Amino acid sequence: MQYEAVIGLEIHAQLATESKIFSGAATRYGAPPNTQACLVDLGYPGVLPVLNREAVRMAVRFGLATHCRIAERSIFARKNYFYPDLPKGYQISQYELPIVHGGYIDVICADRVKRIGITRAHLEEDAGKSLHEDFQGMSGIDLNRAGTPLLEIVSEPDMRSAAEAGAYMRTIHTLVRYLGISDGNMQEGSYRCDANVSIRPRGATELGTRTELKNLNSFRFVEKAIEIEIERQIDIVESGGTVVQETRLFDAERGETRAMRGKEEAEDYRYFPDPDLLPVSIDSALVDELRAGLPELPVEKRERFMAQYDLSAYDADILTASRPLADYYEDCVRHSRARPKLAANWVIGDLAAALNRADLEIGESRVGAAELGALLDRIESGTISGKIAKEVFEAVWNGEGGVDEIIERRGLRQISDSASIEALVDEVVAANPAQVQQYRDGRTQVLGFFVGQVMKASKGRANPRQVNEILRAKLG
Repeated sequence: MQYEAVIGLEIHAQLATESKIFSGAATRYGAPPNTQACLVDLGYPGVLPVLNREAVRMAVRFGLATHCRIAERSIFARKNYFYPDLPKGYQISQYELPIVHGGYIDVICADRVKRIGITRAHLEEDAGKSLHEDFQGMSGIDLNRAGTPLLEIVSEPDMRSAAEAGAYMRTIHTLVRYLGISDGNMQEGSYRCDANVSIRPRGATELGTRTELKNLNSFRFVEKAIEIEIERQIDIVESGGTVVQETRLFDAERGETRAMRGKEEAEDYRYFPDPDLLPVSIDSALVDELRAGLPELPVEKRERFMAQYDLSAYDADILTASRPLADYYEDCVRHSRARPKLAANWVIGDLAAALNRADLEIGESRVGAAELGALLDRIESGTISGKIAKEVFEAVWNGEGGVDEIIERRGLRQISDSASIEALVDEVVAANPAQVQQYRDGRTQVLGFFVGQVMKASKGRANPRQVNEILRAKLG
């Protein structure tokens, strides 16, 4: 029997506010344990939560960017459960009336556009963090993260493969960074997800029993965990068993998912409206203000790059994957008269490689967009060859000076004088009579040998186009 997977994701994006969602405590990552948790975060008697206005604005921005409806009135609820890193014994979240609901986002997977519905996106506070290493059989609790604002983004069960789930998670990741509402740092835990996975016979409409894979914090792990869970469920069904609804963890080292606990339902959490928080009212003026302030979104930017700069879908996908990278590329194009495609090749190729080697983000590049634009102009004008340009780029990257300064100091200006190139060609032809005869006997691929020898003799400075033309004329 053929089966299909039914997958939905619950993405938790930590919002990039300066303070927590219900208190004035800082949200800075990396502070010493338990130094950024105040009495409100810890739920001490007599303290009252106060909603962070900026968290609300960020949630509305996300809703507008994903074609969602913005609730004029939403409420916070208490989600009751016991866990050591939740000192209050409940989490303040939204349940029946979320701030954002009923939208969608288009995802590109395998050169096909797939529309994924967004059920809701609601505000809530994060819990603390349990630490299990270096405590000699005990666990430590760091409550710095307690109260950090989260936007939980719940998709419809519209995905049918691990690849689609990975593409959706990447698309949302790109979007929240474009909007400036989350840094999306998965290593620091500010972007993670739970995956709900079930299977059913292909063509069936009834949903199967789902399991929830918790706390997946990398795109690779999301796809791998879902693939493994799909195979596990198929094996169970085909051997006559029944899939149990439960929460499972992904063990990357063993390449398996394993049971964590029975899957809770809403009634298990005993939701009720938080008595300390008033309903959130959002008027149309605020929505209009935030809509007017939205940046150009990734899908729009991708389409514009393809139309305006004549880029392929592949190039446009890479260049618009992050807003800083797209901005760098456009700055480079603005500072250059070179073809936009040449700029794309250099940003995606040599610049990206240099950033990877140095473990730097695009905003930390040692070659500015204007300087790279100047380098591309020198290539296009024939001042230097593409090969020499790589040497100049490395020198600029290493702080040896500007493009023109390095070209002049190292004597790298391309030789375009026909007489000089003809002299080099004559020397190479005279020194290689056997290869000359091969060329004249019809083995024209030997031309590459001669070009290489001339370029070597000129230390890479001869104009390659002129070298080819003069060689063809001489070899006749």
